[in-house]
Amino acid sequence: MLPKGHGGRKVYSIEASLLQTVRMRRGAADPPLSFNLSFHLDNGYRANVTNEHAGGVAEATSREFGSGQKVFGRYTLIKVLGRGGMGIVWLARDEELERDVALKFLPDLMIRDHAVFDQLKRETNRCLELTHPHIVRIHDFIHDERSGCISMEYIDGETLSNLRAEKEQKIFEPDEIATWISQLCDALDYAHNHAKIIHCDLKPANLMVNQRGDLKVADFGIARSLGDSASRLTLEQGRSGTLVYMSPQQLNGEHCTHLDDIYSLGATLYEVLTSKPPFYSGNIDRQICERVAPSMTERRKELDIEPALVPPVWEDTVAACLAKDPSRRPQSAAEVAQRLQLAPAQTRIRIAPAKSLRRKTLLVGGIAALSVLVLAGVYFGVLKRQAKPILQAAAIPEKSIAVLPFENLSEEKANAYFADGIQDEILTRLSKIADLKVISRTSTQHYKSAPENLPEIARQLGVAHILEGSVQKSGDAVRVNVQLIKAANDSHLWADTFDRKLTDIFSVESEVAKAIADQLRAKLTGQEEQIIAARPTNNVEAYDAYLRGLAYNLKALDTPAASLGAQKYLREAVRLDPNFALAWALLSYVDAVGYLTTTLQPTLALREEARQAAETALTLQPHLGEAVLAKGFYHYACLKDYDTAVRYFEQARQLLPNSSQIAESLAYVTRRRGQWAQSEAYFNEAGQLDPRNVKLLSQHALSYISLRRFPEAVRKLDQVLDIMPDDLDTLAEKAAIAQAQGDLRRASALLAPLHPSADHRSAFEVQLYQAILERRPALIVPRLQEILASPDPALGFYNGELRFWLGWAQEVAGDRTAAQESWRQARSELEPFLKEQPENYYLIGDLALTNMGLGDKAAALALSERATAANPIEKDAMTGPSPIEILARVAAQTGDSDRAISALQKLLSIPYAGPLATQNVPLTAALLRLDPMFDRLRNDPRFQKLVASPGPK
Repeated sequence: MLPKGHGGRKVYSIEASLLQTVRMRRGAADPPLSFNLSFHLDNGYRANVTNEHAGGVAEATSREFGSGQKVFGRYTLIKVLGRGGMGIVWLARDEELERDVALKFLPDLMIRDHAVFDQLKRETNRCLELTHPHIVRIHDFIHDERSGCISMEYIDGETLSNLRAEKEQKIFEPDEIATWISQLCDALDYAHNHAKIIHCDLKPANLMVNQRGDLKVADFGIARSLGDSASRLTLEQGRSGTLVYMSPQQLNGEHCTHLDDIYSLGATLYEVLTSKPPFYSGNIDRQICERVAPSMTERRKELDIEPALVPPVWEDTVAACLAKDPSRRPQSAAEVAQRLQLAPAQTRIRIAPAKSLRRKTLLVGGIAALSVLVLAGVYFGVLKRQAKPILQAAAIPEKSIAVLPFENLSEEKANAYFADGIQDEILTRLSKIADLKVISRTSTQHYKSAPENLPEIARQLGVAHILEGSVQKSGDAVRVNVQLIKAANDSHLWADTFDRKLTDIFSVESEVAKAIADQLRAKLTGQEEQIIAARPTNNVEAYDAYLRGLAYNLKALDTPAASLGAQKYLREAVRLDPNFALAWALLSYVDAVGYLTTTLQPTLALREEARQAAETALTLQPHLGEAVLAKGFYHYACLKDYDTAVRYFEQARQLLPNSSQIAESLAYVTRRRGQWAQSEAYFNEAGQLDPRNVKLLSQHALSYISLRRFPEAVRKLDQVLDIMPDDLDTLAEKAAIAQAQGDLRRASALLAPLHPSADHRSAFEVQLYQAILERRPALIVPRLQEILASPDPALGFYNGELRFWLGWAQEVAGDRTAAQESWRQARSELEPFLKEQPENYYLIGDLALTNMGLGDKAAALALSERATAANPIEKDAMTGPSPIEILARVAAQTGDSDRAISALQKLLSIPYAGPLATQNVPLTAALLRLDPMFDRLRNDPRFQKLVASPGPK
């Protein structure tokens, strides 16, 4: 049902107009496009997404670019800043104007479609009018016959939301932000009254503070001209903005005006001054339309913020901005500044404090950041935090260090894996010194090399020292430059440059580790000295293959492509050197993780390779910590032999004193045993050594999801988004939580900007499930048909699972004949995998649901019971209940109400990770109310009692 106002005035935006043009020109002839746009346009709010990731439409750019390449005759590409659903962003040097810029390359789709192309060009030219010192600039729209891009200002700074988050009480005081708000009001007044453009998505995340201390407004990508109303393209159901900052009129789909920006300005000020937006929980859109927010002083009291009192002039002005009736709001941004008694906006110039000892020139100093306007649809940012004095923290041990990513200075940019590998090897050697606290690489890999804000980074990681470095590889010659920095005062403790042959790279890693240990006065045992001096292999080619495999394994996202890449190179490493114990250990670990997560096909052959690789590593080096850990993970992931796994993990703890993987692995084991509290303790322990490990944070969130402790899960996921603001799977997981809470509107807002490929299984299935829950299967059928027309072999049985989803969507759409055909194909695709994967309960469950759809009740029930036997709840408290949910669904659809109700009663009483959408959300009363698969139970009083329960919030 549409919100009030959708039958009248429509929302227009640059992005919407472009995509509507595509729709009008292509109609139903382009199913993949229809799918991508429908989530962008039909599903509601546009969520803020930063640091774009690979996936979706961005992949559809045929032209390949490389660092150092010159494009359009004037721009030299430096490096990729981000990838996202609507383009790829490069840092580039404008050789004509001698400045760094951000280039957003657009998908081929937009370049080939003349109507879209022309519209985009017109709207880009409109935004060239925004030439205010406090608005992020659009420089140009550049194109040739093969590609096109938007050239944008490159901002060195931080968002206001992140600056607020770094404050002790997560708030600013009015006097701290007065200058910024004056600049903001000046920028908005200029945009509204001179350029005639509205922002429509104003919020703290779109406000940048650069290194000079000046505020800049970013993301006018959904702005629209006030003077072009006669020629606007219109969209039905279009709402631009971000939920908690949207006015009641935006929520109702009404024509956006500058007074909506005034409301968003008030919501922004409210959050900056209280740490929370005016409405942030429950039915937010209804509250925005019907309730009056508490005063900021009241909100501060609720949150125990001292001092609680907000000056009356700020209280009154913000309250006026938040008025439900637009006519009662301040009628201009200038009036807001006047009410707040702000001085006229001035651009501040801040003299940067002198540093003690500067880095060697071999390192590229400073990493600039990006917050730009993206006209094609996604706002992103690769942000560098401002340097601030480090907080006094007695808990930070002096003998603590983090190794930041090494800069790749090689002419061949493809050698980045080599620089990453050298960093990781130095870190690994340091981590084996028990007297040191060493932060894991998974927490440091999201930082840039040689940043300026070392005190802040050290505070985030809880260390006293930072190691920076660079690697330059040319042929068989390698130069490694390293610098040890005391973070508190940014002073140099030690630096050196090593020029060696490739065959002698291990001595460099050992010398660096030993020198750092000496500088930090760490005590080394004789065994530790031997470990950090050891050469893992004498075969240079094998070591190169190992580093390539390691680079794949260290990717932030677990995907089939990453797992297959790691496996390929590690197999090559051990082929070249069968005595390479470290490579055998990592191969076993990659196999075991792939077996568990099904990013590799969980065959008996894969399980056997994991075993053999671990045992080979242990035979070669019985005291290699990585080998002991790998053997433990094999017992955990492949055999579910938890007792043996724990013994190996505890043994590995003695050999890897700084490894967060030990506590992380124990967290996994204990939650499979149903020891949820103990598991949480292990997650917290791992977090001490790996505070910014996104996989660790995501898994901790998964525990909370399984327990239906959704607010705590969201907090963990928000921590992930602080590190990787654009992460598709994390945003989708938040949407899955909203689904479980019955809030489809919030889920839709989170999913709207996402365009995951099938390789991003979690995010993709959440979008599929959203369309099913909304009973709008037309959103997904074309996209599924397009994917399944040329399935990716790397996805294995998952292609058959996608075909089950297609059949389900077709059935919900009322096309029973098409559904039956899809399910018949799904069954024929899934069954062959059973021979090699007889214990894969995910596969067995897919077959059970497929046979259910085909009406084969006996086969569906038998397969459900087989899945339960393959993964009994007594063996696995986390995923063991998943086959019971499959059984409940089969029983509900095949008329066995008693069995279905019994299973559902059990499921709602226990924690578990659900089997359906791969974000693993368990069933809730809200999901039972929404899921069409339970429609046949709706008249059963027992079912009505189940769905009437309030459930978790």
